[in-house]
Amino acid sequence: MRKLAIGAAAALAASLLSVPSADAAPDLASLVTVKDVRKHLENLQTIATYNGGNRASSKPGYDISVKYVVSQLKKAGYTPVVQPFSYQEVVERTPTVLAQTAPGQATYELGSDYTLSSQTGNGDVTAGVTAVDVPAEGQVGDAGCEAADFAGFTAGNIALIQRGTCPFEQKVANAETAGASAVLLYNRPDEAGLLNPLLETPRQIPVAFATRELGQALAKLAQAGGLKIRVRTDLVEVTKNTSNVIAETKWGRDDNVVVVGAHLDSVPEGPGINDNGSGSATTLAVAQQIHKLGKAQVKNKVRFAWWGGEEDGLRGSTHYVETLPDADKAKIALNLNFDMLGSPNGTRGIYDGDFSTGEGAEGPAGSGAIEKVFTDYYAKRKLPTVETEFSGRSDYGPFIAAGIPAGGLFSGAEQLKTAQEAKLFGGTAGKPYDPCYHQACDTIKNIDWKLLDTHADGVAYTTQFFAKSTLVVNGEARKARSLRGPVLDYRGHDRAVR
Repeated sequence: MRKLAIGAAAALAASLLSVPSADAAPDLASLVTVKDVRKHLENLQTIATYNGGNRASSKPGYDISVKYVVSQLKKAGYTPVVQPFSYQEVVERTPTVLAQTAPGQATYELGSDYTLSSQTGNGDVTAGVTAVDVPAEGQVGDAGCEAADFAGFTAGNIALIQRGTCPFEQKVANAETAGASAVLLYNRPDEAGLLNPLLETPRQIPVAFATRELGQALAKLAQAGGLKIRVRTDLVEVTKNTSNVIAETKWGRDDNVVVVGAHLDSVPEGPGINDNGSGSATTLAVAQQIHKLGKAQVKNKVRFAWWGGEEDGLRGSTHYVETLPDADKAKIALNLNFDMLGSPNGTRGIYDGDFSTGEGAEGPAGSGAIEKVFTDYYAKRKLPTVETEFSGRSDYGPFIAAGIPAGGLFSGAEQLKTAQEAKLFGGTAGKPYDPCYHQACDTIKNIDWKLLDTHADGVAYTTQFFAKSTLVVNGEARKARSLRGPVLDYRGHDRAVR
């Protein structure tokens, strides 16, 4: 290459080199470090430790977590809004009981052996147990999904039903129709841990959910004959007061908003550092760094949200979506949701927005494009990913119900890691992604920092991608040329005036 002459030519060259290239934009994934995320997680752990061991909604640990997030946002230049809301929640009036009374005697522990369903009825029942349509060993099956499954059911007995195939609502309704005095659901053989089954309508009988281990053991005893169980539920409805935290970037179109959210609350049983301190802390770290991208990169307003009441049934995100005026709802381009990013036996899971697995639900148009942005990013880095069920189980649920495209990342909860996933990500097949899911041991020690680091990169990259353009999701290109600024030719002149 010929050397440039000194003098004017050299001066011109120097001035051109000083003009930032449009391709030299800051990289948000590099600005957000796992060290930043860890600092937030350590602080959330400390808050829980000194406030009853948890950060559950309406509890002191949650209220102080809200104050922490607000303080961090203010330091980063935001004007955060705390959005209070109330909801009704069912709590114990007297202790719940689940116990075997025959052929042996055993008392089971609420929260570790079993949980209660939402909309459960009250009652104190001691009765024989009928195991309904028990699937073959190791199989999921469709127990309780058909009225015919209850042929010969003894009215007044307790129905024992394995989870799988159809909604809990359908199984419980069929059991009630057959005359069951209570229903004990239990987990499928390929999933560990506990769930709080969400029922759509209030029930007149107790409804509980047991671990697969307890359920399978009781099913064998029931099939052998003579099994009796006592179930007592005595619950009352109380009002819970809690809040969301909302903050948005100072730049970007306010008619084309990207909502980036994570739930801030834990379950009462523990501090919730993976579920969902990991998502909350990562979202906070991204919010603290995004303005370093500059106005040229933040074309669409990014609205960050920390939801309350998720563990009680997506309460915060539901309140937000349902109370948002339709005109403002229409301005939301998409929702990114980050719920559990550091599971110690986890995977790099991407919500299946294009419904290619056929599991979960088919998201609104644009959800598949969000999935592809994540997939392409990790493929470029040669990091394996898996598709995870797009079920609406986390805070993106109210958004997709309102027709808003959504996507996100998920490192896994109570389900068991497959052999194929163990080959891709390491860890142990046949064990839960998060063995401390919804337990007291979900502490700062319950994090895979390397996995969380790559998840934080994905959160940051995708947030930056959609902050700049949502074209692939909702067809919105840059609205006004003036937003782009002048386009310079190689001499530094504005081509727009030529």
